[in-house]
Parts: sequence; C-alpha cells; structure tokens
Amino acid sequence: MVYKNIRNILVLVLITVWLAVFNIDNKLHIIACDVGQGDAILIQKNTTQILIDSGSGNKVLDCLGRYMPFWDRQIELAISTHIDKDHSGGFVDVFNRYKIVNFLTNDLNNPMYDTLTARVIKKVVGGSGTKVIYPDVGMVIRVGVMYLDILHPYEGFSSKNTNDYSVVNLVRYGNFKAIFTGDIELNISENIFERNKIEPVDYIKISHHGSKNGTSEKLLQILKPKIAIISVGKNSYGHPNEEVINLLKKYNIKILRTDLEGDVDYIVD
Repeated sequence: MVYKNIRNILVLVLITVWLAVFNIDNKLHIIACDVGQGDAILIQKNTTQILIDSGSGNKVLDCLGRYMPFWDRQIELAISTHIDKDHSGGFVDVFNRYKIVNFLTNDLNNPMYDTLTARVIKKVVGGSGTKVIYPDVGMVIRVGVMYLDILHPYEGFSSKNTNDYSVVNLVRYGNFKAIFTGDIELNISENIFERNKIEPVDYIKISHHGSKNGTSEKLLQILKPKIAIISVGKNSYGHPNEEVINLLKKYNIKILRTDLEGDVDYIVD
C-alpha cells in the first residue's frame, strides 16, 4: 500500500510537471505587472523574456512567478529605463532570483546616477556575469523572434532630469508594434517620435504613470495607438491625470490600468 501511494504521488508530480512544460502557448504576452506606483513590464514569447523595469520592491517577483514557467530562471533581456526607484528598485531582487543574460541601462557612472538605487544595482550587476548594454539611438536588439529598436537616449545625451534619460524603445513582433516610454516627458518625447518617423503602433505604455507632462494630443496623433496601458498605484501625485484619460478617450484608445485591473496580460496571437 505504501509503495502504491508513493507511485501515485510520483505520477501526479510527473503530470504536474508535464502540464507546466507543455501548457506554454505560442503567443506573445505583454504583461504590465501590478507593482503599485511603478513600472514593471514582462514581455514573454514561449520561454523567452524581456523585463522592462522592476518597480520599487519585490512585488515584481510575484508577477514573474505567476507568468514565467516555474523551471525557467533566465531572463534574456532586462531594461532599466532610468534609475528612479519606482522603475529600478526591484532589480536587486530580480538579479538575486534569476539569471539576467543582458542588462540594458544608462551609464551607471553618470554623476546623475549617483543614488543609493544606482549604487546597489551597480554592485549586484557587477558580480552577476551579466552583459551590460548602453542604449543609443538606432540600436536594434534581437531577442528570440522579437526586435527592439532604441529610440532614446542617444550617446552623449545630457539632462538634469532623470526622467529625460528614460530608455524609449519600440518592440516589433511580426506586424505588431508596441512603444515603451519609461517616464519620458513632453519637452523631448514629441521630438523623439517625429525624428524617428515612427509609424502607427498597436500598444503604448503611457509615460510617467499618466502624468500630464507625459502625454499630449500631438503624441497620440503621431503614434495612433489602439490600446494604452497605465502602470500606476496609489499615489499623491494625481496620477493618472484626468486630462490624459479624457484625451485617450477622445481618440477611442482602450485604456487599461494596473491600479484597477491588477496585472494586465495583453496577448498577441
């Protein structure tokens, strides 16, 4: 009887593992993780992942655990759009839990990046064996069947505002296009998309948690997105701004918010 029970348990374990391995669909998933007031976007195709930002704490690990196969402990590309804690504070936990193959970040030796968050990340990355990539306009990174175009910043870019350093990138998968904006502000964002002559996109991660200084009517006219994701949590800044919400509604853009929806898993067939 004991041997039979052990055999049944082993069969159950094998079935569970089999389902976990073979229940991975062949679609592209763009998951805006609910990490509170912050950004963490997981892009996943089969067992290939891109992680854009990490939120401020360890909530990002819960999100990764919900969507990545339990046996997959490798992220092919992680991107720190800029060093503000609500975008990059969780990377320490991610590096401790997962193997990061490539890490795209602004130069952590930049005096603007002399913060506690930057110093901790620099220490963790330095001992990880991860390849560090610095962004530059025109750079194209291939991750599996996905292509990532760097639109900002360019080499030598300088500003006194950390938001202005946000790595803005376009992810292409077949005919599908998605824009990820970090916290880029209007003083340079409209110029980015005009200069790069971006064609209409399907998906946009609204800049700066829906702040008024992150999205304009001109920007929406250039990009013509179908769906807008706002990564936001409880805050005292008034994010997302009501004018931004009304502007998105004016152009019939579907709005999904992590503070209302929780994780937003957008699936591309």
